Amino acid sequence: MYFTDLPLCDSLLDGLQAMNFKETTPVQEQAIPVILEKRDVIACAQTGTGKTAAFLLPLLNNLQTEPHEDTKVNAIIMAPTRELAQQIDQQMEGFSYFTPFSSVAVYGGNDGEAWDVQKRGLTNGADVVVATPGRLLSHINLYNIDFSGVKYFILDEADRMLDMGFFDDIMKIEKLLPKERQTIMFSATMPLKIQQLAKTILHDPTEISISITKPPETIMQSVYLCYEPQKMQILKQIFKEKKPRKVILFSGSKMKVKEIAKILRSMGLSAGEMHSDLDQAQRDSIMHEFRNERVDILVATDIVARGIDIDDITLVINFEVPYDVEDYVHRIGRTARAGDTGMAITFVAPDEQYRLQQIERFLEKEIYRIPLPEGMGEAPEYNPTREGRGRGRGGSGRSTKGRKKGDGKRGDDRKREGGEAASTEQAPRRRNDDRRKKRQPQSENAAAQGEGNERARTPRRESEGSHTTRQENDAPRRRKPQRPRAEGERLQEGGEGASRKSGEGVNRRRSKRATRQEGDGAPRRERDDRREGSNRVNRRPEKPEKPRIKQPSRAHNASPAGRNTDKPQRPVQNKSPEKEVKTKKRGILSWLFGRKK
Repeated sequence: MYFTDLPLCDSLLDGLQAMNFKETTPVQEQAIPVILEKRDVIACAQTGTGKTAAFLLPLLNNLQTEPHEDTKVNAIIMAPTRELAQQIDQQMEGFSYFTPFSSVAVYGGNDGEAWDVQKRGLTNGADVVVATPGRLLSHINLYNIDFSGVKYFILDEADRMLDMGFFDDIMKIEKLLPKERQTIMFSATMPLKIQQLAKTILHDPTEISISITKPPETIMQSVYLCYEPQKMQILKQIFKEKKPRKVILFSGSKMKVKEIAKILRSMGLSAGEMHSDLDQAQRDSIMHEFRNERVDILVATDIVARGIDIDDITLVINFEVPYDVEDYVHRIGRTARAGDTGMAITFVAPDEQYRLQQIERFLEKEIYRIPLPEGMGEAPEYNPTREGRGRGRGGSGRSTKGRKKGDGKRGDDRKREGGEAASTEQAPRRRNDDRRKKRQPQSENAAAQGEGNERARTPRRESEGSHTTRQENDAPRRRKPQRPRAEGERLQEGGEGASRKSGEGVNRRRSKRATRQEGDGAPRRERDDRREGSNRVNRRPEKPEKPRIKQPSRAHNASPAGRNTDKPQRPVQNKSPEKEVKTKKRGILSWLFGRKK
């Protein structure tokens, strides 16, 4: 069908002729007559089939043939992204070139001057407002906008808007509009959430379905089965053999987009990048350069996968397999638009083979496999599984990382099952034993091991024996030549603590201490023996009679084991009665406060 066969006004036909629009697409042929009848429409059509003209042409025709208020907004068109809103606004200018209608594009990411232009268009009453939901709500929240004159409410790429979480924003805007209006919804897919939205805001709609979610047959689809490191090699080989012209390369993450664009530029190719980190001026500049063929390769995320109309795209490359079938259809739909032919190539790593299988089931055909170029090694075996784990050498980066993380977690689980807390508590003890074994001669290892076992079997008591055992166990770590007192203290305490068990243990430890201190000189050894003997003979009988409980702070400060036994007692000096009373008072007070604490 030709546009001249449709009941459109002469000014619109003049604009179509100037733009060289002659024949209608299937969705235009079915949608334009229904919209001209002012009925609600829900249309499901694949991207690249001319949906924008399908709702803009009847909208402009109705605005021209019917009376409307010039100082109010008459139509609102919602779009999910800034790029799509810009594109609709540009086509609006082309179609309305011979008509007196005005339009304003409302989207974010620009400067204050653009905000003022948008504000004037909303408050002064532009005929058509093309807006993203978030930005329009920002204007609505700041000042009052009169929507009483809105007669047409159009949602383009409605499924994409719902995927981006704009459902609540759309419903807030819809509540501000008059109930008597014409609502039109265009979508590339028809999931359940779109059907529910249609039931909420549409009234007795007419359903139009054109080649639902199937890519055009004019697209030559092919895949490379490869490992992840081989993808960049294949890409270099493709652009080495033939100079690229108007190629879009899609990747799932903006970090990967930046990396690929940098590598392509290092190869001397003209490559630009498009992702969410760019501001609006940078996006406009890149798209302008790409449309005018000053940039040959556009490396982009899914931000340009939907609704962007660029002529003569020769090749679309998917660096990874998309997670959703709809995303795959939208990506490759950038080429072969308006009846032209195009080519789509997808790189498939081992962990992405299951997604490729889902796409082939949806398309009901097998996509052609291109063999790897010579010198790149063997391709992985096609064995799609739901887990999607890479097999063989290389693998994909994603699958390898996931496998390493999983192995680490399993190791932690095994450690917990074996008693991680117990092993943590025993670790310092094992280190101390190892140090002690290294410092002791080999002839003494057996005796030390026997003593350690005996101490382990002895229950811990709040007695002198328990303190002695702790001090003796720590002895190998405290070999400091500037503290001779510590050696005597250990010998003395070891003798006292072990004598409670057996006299044999005393002699064994004493012989060990003597052997260890042979290099220290005879005078010191004799002094230690004399001190040990005096302490053993003179002080042991006096222990039950000493009131040590009255001055615990002095005793603990004097010796780590709680007894002032490291050196002989100082001779008692004659004190006056007053000093003796003060000393006793201090001792009683310290004892009282110590007990309270």
